[in-house]
Amino acid sequence: MIVWIVIAVVVVLLVLAAVGIYNGLIKLRNLVQEAWRQIDVELKRRHDLIGNLVETVKGYAAHERGTLEDVMKARSAAMAGGQSPAQQAQSEGLLSQALGRLIAVAEAYPDLKANQNFLALQQELTATEDRIASARRYYNANVRELNTKVETVPSNIVANMFGIHREEYFEVQGEERDAVKVDFGQRDATIPPPSGYAAGSGPAATPPPAGQPPASPPTRP
Repeated sequence: MIVWIVIAVVVVLLVLAAVGIYNGLIKLRNLVQEAWRQIDVELKRRHDLIGNLVETVKGYAAHERGTLEDVMKARSAAMAGGQSPAQQAQSEGLLSQALGRLIAVAEAYPDLKANQNFLALQQELTATEDRIASARRYYNANVRELNTKVETVPSNIVANMFGIHREEYFEVQGEERDAVKVDFGQRDATIPPPSGYAAGSGPAATPPPAGQPPASPPTRP
């Protein structure tokens, strides 16, 4: 009788442990899906902004047809449905490369660079890129935790029983690893001089030591 009680207790403990592991896996899977939805929202905003940016550039540089078409083709590929996270990351990387070429073209048009709509789109797109990067880090962190659970004992046993599998990371490989981020040149912006430093003037003169009169200006021959 005692043996059966011990067996029953062990079985109950195993069931409870399996239920706890299963619930933990489901929670992680839901976090991964939620994180991906956040990325998807930001990517849709990115695609809309790029479309508007292309239309703005077209008004000033319509003859740059090749560059404009490259961006729109890459945008269409990135917007295609049914892509896995790895495929989406690759599409976004190619779109970023095409967008970089478009920004390089825009540098040759001063009127375009000064256009308020163009500047506003640049700022919004930069902010969107930052949000995508943040959402990607959150997503990848959850994917890493889920994949660890799926691959390690004993949670891998429960994962196999209920069909819970590894998820793909959202990151660009190789040279395109940072392609999702777009730099519009703010990093190279001129830093204004400190207050009181007149443009074109030399460095501030060093005051003479105490008790010594200031040097007289040189006289002309």
